[in-house]
Amino acid sequence: MCGIFGIIQKEKNKKSGRIFSNLCLLSESRGKEAAGFAVHKFHNISVFKTPYTAGDMIKTRPYKEEIVNVKTNKQIPFIAIGHSRLVTNGYEQFDINNQPVVKNGFLAVHNGIIVNQAELWNKYGTDTKISDLDSELIPTILDYHLKIGSDMGFSLNTLFEEIYGMTNIALLFSNLNNLILATNNGSLYYLEELDNGIFIFASEKFILEKVIINNKIDHRSEVHQLNPREYICVNFEKFSAHRSNFGESLKNLQVNPDPAKIEWLTEKTVSQNKYINTSLEHHDAVVPDNILRTVEQRRASIDKLKRCKKCILPETFPFIAFDEEGTCNYCNSYEKHDQKGKNALRKIAESHRRKDGRPECLMPFSGGRDSSFALHYVVKELGLKPIAYSYDWGMITDLARRNQARMCGKLGVEHILVSADIREKRSNIRKNVLAWLKNPDLGTVPLFMAGDKQYFYFANQLMKQNHLNLSILGENLLETTNFKSGFCGVKPHFGQKHTYSLSLNDRIKMVSYYGKEFILNPSYINSSLFDTLDAFRSYYLIKHNNLNLYDYIRWDEDLITKTLLDEYKWETDPGTRTTWRIGDGTAAFYNFIYYILAGFTENDTFRSNQVREGDLTRNEAIELARSENQPRWDSIKWYSNTINVDFVNSISIITTAKPIYE
Repeated sequence: MCGIFGIIQKEKNKKSGRIFSNLCLLSESRGKEAAGFAVHKFHNISVFKTPYTAGDMIKTRPYKEEIVNVKTNKQIPFIAIGHSRLVTNGYEQFDINNQPVVKNGFLAVHNGIIVNQAELWNKYGTDTKISDLDSELIPTILDYHLKIGSDMGFSLNTLFEEIYGMTNIALLFSNLNNLILATNNGSLYYLEELDNGIFIFASEKFILEKVIINNKIDHRSEVHQLNPREYICVNFEKFSAHRSNFGESLKNLQVNPDPAKIEWLTEKTVSQNKYINTSLEHHDAVVPDNILRTVEQRRASIDKLKRCKKCILPETFPFIAFDEEGTCNYCNSYEKHDQKGKNALRKIAESHRRKDGRPECLMPFSGGRDSSFALHYVVKELGLKPIAYSYDWGMITDLARRNQARMCGKLGVEHILVSADIREKRSNIRKNVLAWLKNPDLGTVPLFMAGDKQYFYFANQLMKQNHLNLSILGENLLETTNFKSGFCGVKPHFGQKHTYSLSLNDRIKMVSYYGKEFILNPSYINSSLFDTLDAFRSYYLIKHNNLNLYDYIRWDEDLITKTLLDEYKWETDPGTRTTWRIGDGTAAFYNFIYYILAGFTENDTFRSNQVREGDLTRNEAIELARSENQPRWDSIKWYSNTINVDFVNSISIITTAKPIYE
């Protein structure tokens, strides 16, 4: 999730600061909302934390003084660790919520989420709690066990036994001349050239490979992965390293006879006005009575709509037509999915098997139920070693992030998260939502989701960077939502499996539709336009190199849900019965629009496909969709607050706009 990185160099030279700056900038892709670093100089440790990007941090006075311009001293090695933060717990405006975490003589940088933090704080006590970070548990737990007489190896093992979730840590100490790296999912890599006086680590292999090239480090240098449930202890006075498994004693520790004092560095020259809160917090919604009454009136009208006699699609569905028996053209043209089978899938898996321990496939991983089960299946059933990949554009909820941590931590899977400029992305969403509210139109609703489409571009990049030829996608083919393009005047092509496989003519139609709407509503012509165009390119024009797991095995909702809940303690949203789209921060808002103005949502299309497959009866589908189409007010409130639009004003405009069924 976040990026952690660092360097130990026996003799600081001109390259030292450049290498660390390179690590900062390359790790920024993993989190752009805050950054920090610490420099260990035996007698003191300098710490600097900022609520802005690593790219901005390296321009500050403290960074230049501590990293770039510091004089060489052959008596003291150059030791620095850093962090680029993707915010989950705690507002980043408060430095105490940023990293490195400093407590009880420990300095920790942490990548991951401890999902059972409430339970652990209850156990270890909140009386010494100084921040909102789950990461603060790391020094808290270690300090507790060291004080009762445990050694460092036992304390680290206890830490990883007690936490649940994905955790990668780098530790420095005021009283030890050591750096310790530890991981439970393998998202830590290091370059060990102790004979040449250098040790570097980062969250991704590609980052270190780029550092080697950019800084002309010996091309024969090998990048190593720290395997799940391993740690490495580097003694930076003797300049030696020892790698071991959890539960084993650490043999390379050295006490600092004169414990280092911590010096806090500050920078007041950078304006923080542009840095708004990006923490994902829950928001309780208070909905005015008049809006609640309007919603109930709309529901009554929606219940009266003519629907297909076989599925549950209503007469307002784009390009729908009914035959004499009342069955819709979507049902009459539907072809059941014919899976290729587990044996065919295993043959593909075997053809990509590697004997050298390197990753064997990429797993696009949203944290939703289908991609979570796909990750489980690839590891447990196929025995492949994947890299899980997520693109965070600001609308992945904390719930989804916690589920990602659960899955990757339990399975020991490396997780690469590519973070967009989340502040900019949310600003773009805000501009398009405000433009839409001026002139509500069902065809332009997908503009709210345009910011996530670069996901395909970065997936292709990661395939190249990690030398992978296989990407396994967990795309549920029953979730096809071709009504979104239908509202733009694009007719359905029955039998088409993916929304991104539109013909050239259909793409031209869609572009023309949006062009017309932009002319009618010039508010859409704003700074988000470039991001929208890039999204169109990523979604419709670049090659999508994915094998879909559910082309080979049957999608089974009961099995998927049971597996995730029982084996991984997977988290659900108390605000809805469904487990679909609960990690997508946009879904509650746009489905509310579709329901109020068109009389159906994605739930109707999904449940209709289940009916066609024979997985549900029509009555079951009606009951489920009716329940799932209830407005998720708290989620809509979260969305409104996150993109900084007025919640009540937004839902008021939506509920007073003229629906297409009246």
